[in-house]
Amino acid sequence: MKKILIVDDERRMVDLVELFLKPHGFKCVKVLDGREALHVMRTQEIHLVVLDVMMPGMDGFEVCTEIRSLSTVPILMLTAREGKEEVVKGLTLGADDYVTKPFDEDELVARVQALLRRVPEPVPVGIEIDGIRLDTESYAILWNDGQVQLTMKEFQLVEAMMKHPNRTYSREQLLAIAWDFATHTEPRTVDSHMRNLRDKLKKAEFPIDQFLVTVWGIGYRWKDVT
Repeated sequence: MKKILIVDDERRMVDLVELFLKPHGFKCVKVLDGREALHVMRTQEIHLVVLDVMMPGMDGFEVCTEIRSLSTVPILMLTAREGKEEVVKGLTLGADDYVTKPFDEDELVARVQALLRRVPEPVPVGIEIDGIRLDTESYAILWNDGQVQLTMKEFQLVEAMMKHPNRTYSREQLLAIAWDFATHTEPRTVDSHMRNLRDKLKKAEFPIDQFLVTVWGIGYRWKDVT
């Protein structure tokens, strides 16, 4: 499901855009100011941004510039004016298209779909099982609409288990993967990291108990539920 970030200081406008897009299978994230929009861009996987130009504080032009420093995600700008200068400025700063308010549902959806068609589907980097992806570039675990950043140790532990689902790893084996034996780390350290990993993912509403299985007296395994 494609995730659309809607940025407008008017609540009724973000609600209207969501109303138009949601029936077409898009998930919408709605924010009312530019700084919150940039926070979402840094913490979530967004496929397209619908961005209002005229906002107090940080306007759409500034937000567009900042987004372009972070991502190549398509940007569709909303403008209440038809002035050529505003449109040209937005496109020059990195916007991909614009819609002039007021607009109807068909126009908005058509422009969003056209922009998304221009973006090639990314080749997943990492390991994917049961719709759960471990991204080896961002060191994050992703599922549906969720994403959690892992520490290096957590990443190494999950990576080992996801590479060989349903295989049970002893604590000693996991210790050898994620730690240097020269540090004389105790095997029970693995248990502490696994507890922290479970807690972190549970807080993010990831169904960790379906996948991470404790094999009592031995160690852990990542369960393939398909």
